[in-house]
Amino acid sequence: MTPRQADSSLATPATGVPPGSPAETPSAVRLRLAPVRDHPGLVDGAWWPRSTDAAAELPGLIAAVDRHLGEMTLRVGLQVDAWDDIPHRIPAPGRAVRVGWFRSMDRRLVTLSIRGKEGITLRVIPPDATEAQAEAAFAASVRPA
Repeated sequence: MTPRQADSSLATPATGVPPGSPAETPSAVRLRLAPVRDHPGLVDGAWWPRSTDAAAELPGLIAAVDRHLGEMTLRVGLQVDAWDDIPHRIPAPGRAVRVGWFRSMDRRLVTLSIRGKEGITLRVIPPDATEAQAEAAFAASVRPA
């Protein structure tokens, strides 16, 4: 079990700024991780990207997860039909993160392999979701079982 600090709002760990607020930057990653992963098989949090452009969205996600967990993301897995412009690798400090594309994977999920830790699975909130829909998905994704 890995303890994780959960955000109390839609604020990202990287910025602490709620989505939609005047101070939110376009590059702020909307991510929330569960405080503890205690039930393998369930999602470990949720991510609300601004688009389905994997090349544009994944670098921010990788950086935010790295900062939040204190370890490096080594690989990302996603459903190929749910994303546009999927690269083979994403540049990250000191490495290139491999990106795996899968047809059999649930299009609403993204997985990240983390150095020295168990991997995580995130629920992907559709970019066109309303703030209320996103908040409900975030809450469901980090709720203790």
